[in-house]
Amino acid sequence: MKGLTKLTAVSLAVAAALPMMANADVLISEYVEGSSNNKAIELYNNGDTVVDLAGYKLVRYKDGDTAALDMVDLTDSIAAKSVKVILHPSAAITLPAGTDSMTGNLYFNGGDAVGLLKDDVLVDVIGDIPTPSGWGLDTTFQRNLEDLTASTTYDAAQWVTLEKDTFSGLGTLDAAEAPEPSTFTCNGATLTNIYDIQGAGDSSPLVASGSFESANEVTVKGIVSARSDSLYKGFFIQDAQGDGSPYTSDGIFVYLNEAAPDTIQPGTEVCVQGKVKEYYGSTQIDIKDEQKFEVGVVGDAPAAVEFYVADGETLAQALERVEGMKVKLDAGSDMKVTRTFSFDYSSYRNNMVLSHKAPLMKPTQVFEPNSAEAVALNDANMVNQLFVESDYKANDGEVPYFPDFNAETGYIRVGDQLTNLEGVIGYSYSSYRLLATNTISAGDFIRVDDRTNAPTVANMGDIRVASFNVLNFFNDAVGGDANPSNSNRGALAEDEMVLQRTKIVNALVAMNADVVGLMEIANNGFGELSAIQNLVDALNAELTDEQAYRFVEIEDVDKYDGKYIGSDAITVGMLYRPASISLDGAAQVIATPEQHAAEGAQTREQNGVVESSPSYDKYQRHSLVQSFSINDEKLTIVVNHLKSKGSGCIEDWAEFNENSEPADLQGKCNAFRVSAAKVLGESLNDVDGDVLVIGDLNAYGKEDPVAVLTDYDASTTDHVIRTASWTTLDGKVYERSGSVIEKGYGLINLNTQMHGADTYSYSYNGELGNLDHALGNASLAAKVVGIDDWHINSVESNLFEYGSKYTGDLVKSENAFSASDHDPVIIALSYPAPVVTPEPVDPVEPEKSSDGGSLGYLALMLLGALGLRRRS
Repeated sequence: MKGLTKLTAVSLAVAAALPMMANADVLISEYVEGSSNNKAIELYNNGDTVVDLAGYKLVRYKDGDTAALDMVDLTDSIAAKSVKVILHPSAAITLPAGTDSMTGNLYFNGGDAVGLLKDDVLVDVIGDIPTPSGWGLDTTFQRNLEDLTASTTYDAAQWVTLEKDTFSGLGTLDAAEAPEPSTFTCNGATLTNIYDIQGAGDSSPLVASGSFESANEVTVKGIVSARSDSLYKGFFIQDAQGDGSPYTSDGIFVYLNEAAPDTIQPGTEVCVQGKVKEYYGSTQIDIKDEQKFEVGVVGDAPAAVEFYVADGETLAQALERVEGMKVKLDAGSDMKVTRTFSFDYSSYRNNMVLSHKAPLMKPTQVFEPNSAEAVALNDANMVNQLFVESDYKANDGEVPYFPDFNAETGYIRVGDQLTNLEGVIGYSYSSYRLLATNTISAGDFIRVDDRTNAPTVANMGDIRVASFNVLNFFNDAVGGDANPSNSNRGALAEDEMVLQRTKIVNALVAMNADVVGLMEIANNGFGELSAIQNLVDALNAELTDEQAYRFVEIEDVDKYDGKYIGSDAITVGMLYRPASISLDGAAQVIATPEQHAAEGAQTREQNGVVESSPSYDKYQRHSLVQSFSINDEKLTIVVNHLKSKGSGCIEDWAEFNENSEPADLQGKCNAFRVSAAKVLGESLNDVDGDVLVIGDLNAYGKEDPVAVLTDYDASTTDHVIRTASWTTLDGKVYERSGSVIEKGYGLINLNTQMHGADTYSYSYNGELGNLDHALGNASLAAKVVGIDDWHINSVESNLFEYGSKYTGDLVKSENAFSASDHDPVIIALSYPAPVVTPEPVDPVEPEKSSDGGSLGYLALMLLGALGLRRRS
């Protein structure tokens, strides 16, 4: 019988937690999930009296969720020993004349369990909770006539599985005939070896070029290495002997489009017959239609082979050699975490990504955009990724193959080397994936760059300046003042906000900086109920008076609406220690350009079709400037947070990049950020003394905005940098059309000067790079004694951050790790106290004492011995 699944432990646990109503009269007797809107649920009243359906409703458990979503509130009644059919309003289903029926919003899909509730108490259910992905897709289920009993847990033995769009039983209670059991046998069949199917190339030699399946079916025998009831829907088999060649895989995936029968378990010998298919790059044997398989003896599952990447091959090429096989990652595999366990929008599930030898680096962090080197690195990154998966979607806050995942001792960091994990190699969503078959512990991670409790420069130099993006620190949850947009991008509850603040404070205390530039702090002014005051109060509570901070406040004339720095919900801020450094004049604001383009301001053409642009109104946050005095020297610090890479500007629309990553890999609104960099450079041209530009520039190390502020020279490169069009500044037209930048403003990238180009403070989509910068003029650069990207955030799991929305029961920690998603950057500077040169003492004729001695001479000698001299 098709489609039978075993009652899972998870289902039992979920059902045990639900209120139950045993032996209810009304139950689900048929489930139809067919083509398009052909969806139906049939109910049966097994009692002897009419049942009023008021209070009954149908719900669904969507895509493995354990919480129900309402679908249909039932009406009228259902006669004794009778059925009632609920149809989707657009279903193309004809019912027998006189059938008791109604329409309702049946929007369940394959993978959704359907429940019947009475007064919000579960009465009956079809499908496990949580439900395996695709469980009921294109299927009709009819309940066995001899088992018409409601149940709050799903038992597949109660149901008969029928083909897609089978409607003949709806409206009646006629017994459905189960499909005849398979009579397929391998006896006498000519067997094809798995390694001959896989071959030594990227696709099977049995699939002709230009085709996606073999001309004929093959018969294959192998040992089951793993089941996949959810991710792939089938099972993996492996040749018992193999051919001993490292170039051909001994394993292959068998596609069923549903969970395999319980008789197929790891270690079982199975013979299958079907066509070989190349399904979007995955080599598999497709038996979903006729399900030709024969189960043999049960023995041991195939042992995992140690995975390695040979000299001269890419990770993708190495994985292709073992596609379908069970492998083990060991120390020799040299596989590093390049993205910690988090959400993957391609497969729409949580997973982790590994790369060979080292985490991936963002190409534009180390190479000029559009350069041959950047293109080559991007191509290399694409074939240097292995996704680590669990079969079923992980519960929030859990890593299925790492059960001791926790914020204190069981963490995962980018750069960790992973060992002792076993799994089968599959291919889906354009990537190779290891489907884990065992569990690992913290000891299986080799910590290449482990956590540290403080940055290396925390006590270096005479002062330290830090840049810290604090990931939307809002105090709305505790009654903070409003921001200009009256929106809260941060913690939604007081406990979340307190946890976030505690983590940030612990990081700031360890950094021991004398000036701190902040990004992504709520833009709600400077009053007692402002976010910056809230943070400073909590920070100073952990410090002595000598270590205490104040915040920099701009003058009223520079405040938007008399309160804010600009009009965004978030802003930049600055903290300083009065005991270490003194303000030198008032703080200033550098306004950044806005982009305002009316509808139709620009056109684009593709395939002869001309389109006019929609309107664009884009903004970016202003920069904050404060000069300081330290030991008679002037230091000017500028804190910045330029436009993000996510939302597009008119230049992206013009290049057809409004829904995709631009080809130069610099993200959206790059020219808009260049405009801001130009304004910033011009504003700082005439500033006296040392200048330090810090903050989140939303540009990696070699990208245009950083190049404009530093060493760009158009005469030495073919790479052209342009500002944005349709920009205004302070309400006046700034640039109608984008202009070409000829020369940068000469600041020095302090981080890359000291550590090289491959530094990082941020991780996105498995690639590392620096968005958080420290740029200085020549006099400032000469004073740098150390700089550190303190890796407490970029390489950590975002599941440890303050938010609880997607973390389930995961216990949070108050430690500094995952205090934000950006690493703080700390710069140690030398500002020694002035050296006092003693003034020479003029010789004086000593006054004679009565005994002929010299009192004056003796006094001078004594002062000299004590080291006391008249100071200049």
